[in-house]
Amino acid sequence: MFLYFFIKNHFLLKRCKLRRATEFAAVINFKHQVNGNLIQIYAKPNGLDYARFGLIVSKKIERHAVKRNRIKRILRETFRKHRSESGSQTLDWVIRIRHSLSKNESMELVSEMQLLMFQLQRCHD
Repeated sequence: MFLYFFIKNHFLLKRCKLRRATEFAAVINFKHQVNGNLIQIYAKPNGLDYARFGLIVSKKIERHAVKRNRIKRILRETFRKHRSESGSQTLDWVIRIRHSLSKNESMELVSEMQLLMFQLQRCHD
């Protein structure tokens, strides 16, 4: 029973993910973005009761699938925590990695993402 509770509360629903290229393009073309040293974040109001999230981690940036997947896991978990802490957040988010990351930069990635998301959220409130 404990395992079910843990799994149930620690994943993103399908409705909370951007899936189509048109959804990504709409957020990027909205032109509301912030840039950091490691990532670039785009945001657009979506008119829904929940936030949606998309990731862009290119093969040109990170060649190894294992490293790309690690970066995606870190970013998804950070988004999930940010979503639960920030309350009413009805934005579509697209996060793009700017350059290859080392394992040492993982904590820096998390803190930069939280800071940039807070800045964008504050602009839309």
